[in-house]
Amino acid sequence: MKVLHSYIDGRFVAGKQEFADINPADGTVIATVTEATDDMVDAAVSAANRALRGEWGQWGVRARAAILYKIADAIEARFDCFVKAEVADTGKPIALASKLDIPRASANFRAFADLIKTAGLEAFETETPDGKRALNYAVRKPLGVIGIITPWNLPLLLLTWKVAPALACGNAVVVKPSEETPATATLLAEVMRDVGVPNGVFNLVHGFGAGSAGEFLVRHPRVKAITFTGESQTGAEIMKASASTLKPVSFELGGKNAAIVFADCNFEDAVKGMSDAVFMNTGQVCLCAERVYVERAIFEPFVDSLKKKAEQQRPGWPMDEGTTLGPLISAQHRDKVISYYDLAREEGATVVTGGGIPRFSDARDGGFYVEPTILTGLAESARSVKEEIFGPVCHVAPFDSEEEAVAMANDTEYGLAASIWTNDLNRAHRVARQMNTGITWVNCWFLRDLRTPFGGDGRSGIGREGGMHSLNFYSELNNICILT
Repeated sequence: MKVLHSYIDGRFVAGKQEFADINPADGTVIATVTEATDDMVDAAVSAANRALRGEWGQWGVRARAAILYKIADAIEARFDCFVKAEVADTGKPIALASKLDIPRASANFRAFADLIKTAGLEAFETETPDGKRALNYAVRKPLGVIGIITPWNLPLLLLTWKVAPALACGNAVVVKPSEETPATATLLAEVMRDVGVPNGVFNLVHGFGAGSAGEFLVRHPRVKAITFTGESQTGAEIMKASASTLKPVSFELGGKNAAIVFADCNFEDAVKGMSDAVFMNTGQVCLCAERVYVERAIFEPFVDSLKKKAEQQRPGWPMDEGTTLGPLISAQHRDKVISYYDLAREEGATVVTGGGIPRFSDARDGGFYVEPTILTGLAESARSVKEEIFGPVCHVAPFDSEEEAVAMANDTEYGLAASIWTNDLNRAHRVARQMNTGITWVNCWFLRDLRTPFGGDGRSGIGREGGMHSLNFYSELNNICILT
């Protein structure tokens, strides 16, 4: 049985307690993980601070960019290892992990290596009242030790999305991955060691949240900032814990995302786009659409076509190239999703398709699969319409006017993403500007440019990452004023 340890100051360190790493596809234990203690988290933070005062603190932009390129190359050299570890931990289909998760991990390091080499800062020439001149210019300095807490749905992708810009800016990091998905973070630690990242620059602590490594990291007085992706209530708890030390935070949290499908859309493109937006990664993406609003003129054929897409999903073994729908991450999460399927029925929903647990008559019955599900007929006030489910499910409702669609889409505490489907360019611009979200797609979904701002409004997050937004979060910008 493989044992996964924390990585502190350039070496792997065993914790005192162990917990199981479970394969969601069949419920078997695939590894044991040793939980980091409070002392181990403190050692990781101390190592990170030493690295900032030592060799790493002397590295310039070109040297840091060069090591990021080496990390990207090393991920690609161990591509198959990363894919297998990601699939085993998450249960996601190999077709998805090999095309999305692992390629994006290496792309994140390359993107921020490119960016840090060309990133500019402001400079101003100032006239003083007595006729002299002053030059004001900004310099970028690392914040210090960054605490990085990442979720289980896109574990390597989201980990590298935060580690890459943090290192590009010269920080040292202490990473706490989800306890559900420890494997690829551990492989990344091996990569950091093998490519020559100085000891203490990248540290990894395994464990849980409250009363474990996550809480120890957030509360540590020498951690200068926290970045977190995950559930909204957890984000609120992290903010409370960070408040006493006034740590800056960057949060990408949950969503109850809406899609608006107008009658003038390209029908086939919209159906396929919504199928991807609802069912990709078994609905376990914060950007997935759980509320779909369809103009009444095409409502019935759209629901029928989306139903066919749902029933064409192929749940199966994650390493099977033909599998399109994997399991949910855990038995606990499956229970949550099934409870919402049951709640929707109680609230009066029509279950168009799905609503249960598939049966395979093999070892997969020990896994955490659910059926892809489409609901209709619920009131907008229904809990199933308002609360994030985070599974392969959506509620589809008709609308009669653009104003009605916008009002329903925005009637939520969340504000992460939206998508609009229309061939009317003026309407696309007009409606997109009215969405209270961090990102709005038009005639597409999940298309990302890593230079653009990414984040959410309301209960969906605080701050923006991506491109210069990431560099500015992970930096201390100091102004220098010289009187000439």
